Formats: sequence, C-alpha cells, structure tokens
Amino acid sequence: MWYVIIGVLGGTIAGMGMGGGTLTIPLLTIFMSVGQKMAQGVNLIGFIPVAIIALIIHTKNGLVEYKKTLWVALTGLITAVGSAFLVGHISNAWLGRLFGLFLLGIALWQLIDYIKKTNPS
Repeated sequence: MWYVIIGVLGGTIAGMGMGGGTLTIPLLTIFMSVGQKMAQGVNLIGFIPVAIIALIIHTKNGLVEYKKTLWVALTGLITAVGSAFLVGHISNAWLGRLFGLFLLGIALWQLIDYIKKTNPS
C-alpha cells in the first residue's frame, strides 16, 4: 500500500510540473529501503507513459516545436544512455549523495529565483 501512496504523491508532484522523482526517489530510498539505483530506475520507467501523454496533449495544443524538440531529444537520449552506463560503475551510496547534491542545487536555484522575483533591483 505504501508503494501506491508514494506513486500517487510522485504523480501529483509531476502533474504540477515538477519532476515527480524529486519526491518519489527520496521516499522510496528513505522509507521503503529501496536502493538508489532501483529507485531512480523505477522513476524513469514511470516517466515514460507520463511523457508520452504529455507529448500528445502538448502536440494537440500546438505547443511542440519539432525542429527544436529534435535537438533536445537527441542530446537528452545520448546523455541518458551515457549516464546509464556510468551509473553502473557508481555505488548506491555515492549515487544517493550525488542525487542529494542535485536536490540541494535545485532548492538553491529556486530560492535565488524567488529572491530575484520578490526583490527586483
């Protein structure tokens, strides 16, 4: 049952426009004792149907610029494949630390953005 609740929470966050993995991965690793690699893999597998549905909806709304999308998709695909091979050589502990640093970086970026927007110079 806890896995379903974590999935619902991650899906809700993803639906709000923020990556659901920012919540799903920590919940799986901290509370469900799932290894970091497995949690990130589950998150990526869960992202596939969401991405397909989002692409269909955005295409119907005329929000997809295919010429620009092609370059983003190709570089993202190449980087994802390369990173997947790299992760095979990193321990769960180190991957967890790197993911934590990533989350801290996002939080700092959001804080700086908020300060800039609320205190224009």
